[in-house]
Amino acid sequence: MAPSSDDPDLILPPVFSLVVMDGPGSAFDEALDAAASGDATGRLVWRRSADLLDFAVILEPDEPLATARRAFFAGMVALAEAIGAHGPPEIPVTFDWPDTLRFDGARLGGGRLGWPPTCGEGEVPDWLVFSATIIASKAQAGDPGLTPDSTSLENEGFAVEDGNGAIVESFARHLMKTFAVWDEDGFEAIERRYLRRLADGGPSARIERIDANGEVLADGGRRHPLVAVLTGVAWRNPLTGEPLL
Repeated sequence: MAPSSDDPDLILPPVFSLVVMDGPGSAFDEALDAAASGDATGRLVWRRSADLLDFAVILEPDEPLATARRAFFAGMVALAEAIGAHGPPEIPVTFDWPDTLRFDGARLGGGRLGWPPTCGEGEVPDWLVFSATIIASKAQAGDPGLTPDSTSLENEGFAVEDGNGAIVESFARHLMKTFAVWDEDGFEAIERRYLRRLADGGPSARIERIDANGEVLADGGRRHPLVAVLTGVAWRNPLTGEPLL
């Protein structure tokens, strides 16, 4: 689906250029295509949909792929902070390691990371793509009792009149702030903000820290690689490409 013209009602920081999509396809795939075709750093793709909040941003890393993938955690932190800023107060926004986002314990969606498939681990990639897909409405999912493990922005009382554009704006601002913290205080500051949102119980509760190449140390020092789990996309239905309900 070809992107439509920019939406003048969405106000983003100047470093971002907005592309709005309508119809089928995913923001992630659109951003990957744009990144692979040339200089599209800072492009933020937003696919407007009644059922999903779906957006992706193209990043320009300045370190080798092995460590640059840690940008994923910055994206997840910015996503959680944007969701938290627009939802009912005092409701926890948490992660299941590494990519699933939960709201008050129910699965809401998650994040993804893409990178050039031919880039070596020791090479600086030309681009990275961070993408988020959030369940905006479960109106088409039937009886809520059939999908008790997930929730939606609509069900949780988020204001959805603008197609959730306010959350996209908030994400862009939080992402800039998160990278600024990384530059000033080091990745450890992002690590702390990510880890404190890990859900209690299950594998997430055993994670102790994230090392320089994004692997996690858990279970008393055992290493768990990041690449395999990012490729798996735990929150996504492999048949539909959309969040699990």
